[in-house]
Amino acid sequence: MELVPIGKISSPYRTVQEAPFQGRFSDQLAELEIYPQFAEGLKDVDQATHLIVLYWCHLAARNTLQTQTPFGPEIRGVFACRSPSRPNPIAFGVVELLEVKGNRLLVRGLDAVDGSPLLDIKPYSSDVDSISGARIGWFKK
Repeated sequence: MELVPIGKISSPYRTVQEAPFQGRFSDQLAELEIYPQFAEGLKDVDQATHLIVLYWCHLAARNTLQTQTPFGPEIRGVFACRSPSRPNPIAFGVVELLEVKGNRLLVRGLDAVDGSPLLDIKPYSSDVDSISGARIGWFKK
């Protein structure tokens, strides 16, 4: 298997500790730079209000299988939570698309650390991507 980054992320977060635990709760802006050889794939992306952003957590540990979440002292398996540290540190966020300028997308609500490799973007649709009543059994607000 070979992953090819389609671009890179510029964000205000220089370290993992600076990044919010969920980008959705942040008003900070980030820029997605799409490499020129992939820019043609941005056709019509400006018609989406929100995007799913898939990126590589390049600073995350890859040997972590259990971790503590921000929601309590219990230890959880990484496949039962959203820790960036995991065997394949692929992360996703749903962001608001604010502006498209050529091969650069300005977005709000991403928790990626500056310089994270961008793997893919997809339009988000509340009709397709939202599942009413979905839950995580151990997670309670």
